[in-house]
Amino acid sequence: MRILGISAFYHDSAAALVEDGRIVAAAQEERFTRRKHDAGFPRRASQFCLGEAGTNLSGVDLVVFYDKPFIKFERLLETYLAVAPRGFASFRMAMPVWLKEKLFQKNLLRRELRQMPGGDEWNAKLWFTEHHQSHAASAFFASPFEEAAILTMDGAGEWCTTSFGMGRGNTLEIVKEIHFPHSLGLLYSAFTYYTGFKVNSGEYKVMGLAPYGEPNYVQTILENIVDMKADGTFRLDQSYFDYCTGLTMTSGKFDSLFGGPPRRPEQPLTQREMDLAASIQVVTEEAVSRLARSIARETGQRNLCLAGGVALNCVANGKLVRERIFNKIWIQPAAGDAGGAVGAALAAYYQGCGGARLPLNGHLDHMQGAYLGPEFTQAVIERDLREAGAIFEVLDEHEVIERSAESLADSKAVGWMQGRMEFGPRALGARSILADARSPTMQRMLNLKVKYRESFRPFAPSILREDVAEWFEIDEDSPYMLLVADVTEQHRRQMAAAEVNMFGIEKLNVLRSDIPAVTHVDYSARVQTVHRETNPRYHALISAFKARTGCPTIVNTSFNVRGEPIVCDARDAFRCFMGTEIEVLVAGNCFLRKEQQNQNLKLDYKSKFELD
Repeated sequence: MRILGISAFYHDSAAALVEDGRIVAAAQEERFTRRKHDAGFPRRASQFCLGEAGTNLSGVDLVVFYDKPFIKFERLLETYLAVAPRGFASFRMAMPVWLKEKLFQKNLLRRELRQMPGGDEWNAKLWFTEHHQSHAASAFFASPFEEAAILTMDGAGEWCTTSFGMGRGNTLEIVKEIHFPHSLGLLYSAFTYYTGFKVNSGEYKVMGLAPYGEPNYVQTILENIVDMKADGTFRLDQSYFDYCTGLTMTSGKFDSLFGGPPRRPEQPLTQREMDLAASIQVVTEEAVSRLARSIARETGQRNLCLAGGVALNCVANGKLVRERIFNKIWIQPAAGDAGGAVGAALAAYYQGCGGARLPLNGHLDHMQGAYLGPEFTQAVIERDLREAGAIFEVLDEHEVIERSAESLADSKAVGWMQGRMEFGPRALGARSILADARSPTMQRMLNLKVKYRESFRPFAPSILREDVAEWFEIDEDSPYMLLVADVTEQHRRQMAAAEVNMFGIEKLNVLRSDIPAVTHVDYSARVQTVHRETNPRYHALISAFKARTGCPTIVNTSFNVRGEPIVCDARDAFRCFMGTEIEVLVAGNCFLRKEQQNQNLKLDYKSKFELD
């Protein structure tokens, strides 16, 4: 049985193909259209997924959409009526779009699907799952667990913003929900907006900024904005927000509480923004921790699955692991709305069609390392590079590994395009920019000269799974870069008194460990464990780097610049290579050095994409 899952029309549209319970392929539309967070119908992502299964739409038994538009419309109407006449401007803008397109998404989806190859022979079977059911299914059915509690948290689905469920075998039941407008995701997004970053895009910047500040506003938040109970359930005082009625996230009352208007995008950051980021991060961690504890008490479960946008908060996830509330935690790597495409297809297969759970067959889980996107043959890579005007060598496998490891050891930034593209927001060693984690200048250089992004943002380490416990205070699988852990004491550098007393961004250039390029100001790092079973070439590269340097960890950041989707094919990779100060590009077995390229092909990439 083939099931095509679709997420679309909000942000991060995606498609996934499940065949007899196995996830064959999944991809976000943005990777093909090159428009960040593309929300349109995922035509190209769907066609890719179907091609991986060797079919077109005529060979699909069922198409499943990741939420229920009528229920979402009901929520919008009820919300507008509840606060009327406030919010009329927003209502006037939203209603024409809903009445013209979104309310009739079944017709829109059928029309788009029929235009795809094989669409004229498609059986027209179209199902809809609820938003948080999709999240929960993406977490549990893709996990390695036969039985687990499930916690989903995001901005809002139809009504639900937070859900707790139970999964056993091929069954999944949502037990409790928290409903809109009370939302941990929207709370975090409100602070994202207030600190000057883009909602649904910049939340991870707030998380990265938090260690530079002090959580001085925690009590202010808890005493005025969030009524958080002992079990983690919460209510938000809506007078501080404007997302129900207006076109902004926060209200004038919010501004008064925190001493001024929101920071304008791209304005210099002040200590206030850093302290606000630290404070909302602490509040979020506390809410997640309390929810997890209450779920553990209520269910007696020792396994927990997480999904929804809040599950991408890897600092909160790392705290959950350290607290040992559950024996094992598994987080869906595409935890946001893109992952809803996978969840919708899995929910239909298991819950709707009664399919039996599949064995792992040597995989860590059913996401297969999240390497579910397109892969390109060596011949196609060479053709694309030649057509782009690239000058390259073709190496054998051993030479690729050795030359790449040598480049990293020489402190060069390496663009690395190998195998199947990752699904989800993280680059995991298939479409990555790699560098030497030991370099004291690499973090700043990558931010300012390669990624063209804010200097405060941290980079993640990729480390051999067998070495993780020696370098970081964690001994867990973390293949999806969704857990934060501190660098171990033996690899830390003792800071001088003057350095300890620095404030804010001053801390950025202080040498804190043997791997300063991936050590955040609080000694933490967003760890990716690299496994020979899921990515043998990447594992071999880091092993070769370790053989040269004694260090089993390297910098891994996504292969793109700020505002650009992660690269998909060799043409994307070469453009990014020529538009940045990346010094080496390794695409398949093709090895490229920047100094050997035609300098007329250099691009002004710094201002090419809209800032995120």
